[in-house]
Amino acid sequence: MSPPGKREWTKVQNRHTILEAARRVFAELGYGATTVRDIVRATPLASGTFYNYFKSKEEIFQAIQDESALRIRPRLREERARAQSIEAFIMGSFRTFFEYVESDQHGFRAIRRHTDAMRVRMDTPEMIAGFDELREDLETAIGKDLLPPVDTDYLMAAFVGVAFEIAERMLRRDDTDPALAAEFATALFLGGVRHLPHRATNGVNGNATTTNGSAAA
Repeated sequence: MSPPGKREWTKVQNRHTILEAARRVFAELGYGATTVRDIVRATPLASGTFYNYFKSKEEIFQAIQDESALRIRPRLREERARAQSIEAFIMGSFRTFFEYVESDQHGFRAIRRHTDAMRVRMDTPEMIAGFDELREDLETAIGKDLLPPVDTDYLMAAFVGVAFEIAERMLRRDDTDPALAAEFATALFLGGVRHLPHRATNGVNGNATTTNGSAAA
């Protein structure tokens, strides 16, 4: 019988092999077209091994997204926490995300290859936690007067939308350039954020009173 250490190492390696194969297959075929058989065929493992680690393609897809989120979230939070200006907050967030996307292209393409996959991605616990952290960091930045008192729920959604769309376009180019992508996204945001309606100091996101006295939708 193999020693426990070797068994555990084999389990870790098998799981990693399956995850890496799934990233490649999802990126190539798209979430909707991919089957468990496609993933297994992309590994050197026996067909039954997959189900020792994952129950379905939905479960492995969510595992891919959660692992990606766990890797990028600490970097984003660190970058946003040390920002001393609105420019540094926005630029640092975008640059860090785009650099990560460039380094994990299979993982990013896997979630963008098919629209059905987006719903799975948005529902994963770690991704949701990442969005919540971004909203919290935006509130903190407002408290430090780095950002104007705008609707952080809408601003968080705008951050995520712009980041994912520009990242996808960046990867389509022959020469990916995270710095250039971050510069563009930052300029876009700086021009827009400064013209957003401000919340009243006692307002609540989604139902705040703007500085001109009207109710925000």
